[in-house]
Amino acid sequence: MKYYLVAGEASGDLHGSNLMKALKKEDSQAAFRYFGGDKMQHEGGELVKHYADMAFMGFTEVILNLRTIFKNLKACKEDIINWKPDVLILIDFPGFNMKIAEFAKSQGIKVCYYISPKVWAWNQKRVLKIKKVVDKMFCILPFEVNFYKEWGMAVDYVGNPLLDEISQFIPDENFRLTHDLAENKIIALLPGSRKQEIDRLLPVMLSMVEQFPDYTFAVAGAPTFSPAYYQQFIGKSKVKLLFNNTYNLLHHAHAAVVASGTATLETALFRVPQVVVYKGGTISIAIARLLVKIKFISLVNLIVDRKIVTELIQEDCNPNRLKQELDLVLEGGGRLKMLEDYDALLQLMGKPGASEKTAKLINQNLTSPQ
Repeated sequence: MKYYLVAGEASGDLHGSNLMKALKKEDSQAAFRYFGGDKMQHEGGELVKHYADMAFMGFTEVILNLRTIFKNLKACKEDIINWKPDVLILIDFPGFNMKIAEFAKSQGIKVCYYISPKVWAWNQKRVLKIKKVVDKMFCILPFEVNFYKEWGMAVDYVGNPLLDEISQFIPDENFRLTHDLAENKIIALLPGSRKQEIDRLLPVMLSMVEQFPDYTFAVAGAPTFSPAYYQQFIGKSKVKLLFNNTYNLLHHAHAAVVASGTATLETALFRVPQVVVYKGGTISIAIARLLVKIKFISLVNLIVDRKIVTELIQEDCNPNRLKQELDLVLEGGGRLKMLEDYDALLQLMGKPGASEKTAKLINQNLTSPQ
């Protein structure tokens, strides 16, 4: 079978690569073509466009980059038509992927969506469009099944693919030695994978370095950026910059400051107490506050439907608040409470196997369509 995948962010690249690996086990003749990243490319097939050229964060940033977005949409549609896949697999990235789904459906191509758009957060009526253009939806958050059911759409809950990735992780026992990390406890800084969020968040994160002299700070760098890009923020601070080592960093970290997104859940699954931060463009945030219908922004809090981790959003994301909240998770009762709450999260998350389950369901739908 010919599988065309579209992932537009680092997290989509990660989940896409695991899904490709699982699909190869189900289908020995699997052929892949995709919009994605380095991890997907490692699994073979043909990379058409890298997600680094596609990810724009916030309403304002999207508007400013509309020409590029439309160019990417056109290229994707043309490539799908030329390659004639048996199935299109869309991974998260809803602003782009819903348009691709609509196009593919009009061309008679079967559409599977892996990792549901967050329609439960705002403009819930988008489910009506999803029902028209998506043949199979595979969800990774437990509460999404009931949400879709309320709108009359049956979906498959497959578990969370992060559990797959973490279950395969083998810690590097020489990590500290290799990267010249002192014996001090490590505070991990995860500022995200998009330029806009790194530009806004990393300076605030780095303001903590002098406030906590007894700790070693390390930044998880996104592979799409150069060391020089990060160095402009780090300057002469004694901060380690690590690429392609996020899981090793979390494995050894005592605490973390994390940009809202997939990384907040990864950090929790590694049982690292954290403070979640987020800063968007002023206009983007104003629009979001009018439209968004959820109480939290971090996946950790959303899954358990209560506050486990503190979220410092926009004006609250400042050096004073961050120091206060970081102090609370480094030692004492606040730290212990968060670790206990992580146990509850882990119970809800279940066990690994999301990629394999999704691959089986896709393959069954292709070979024995109902």
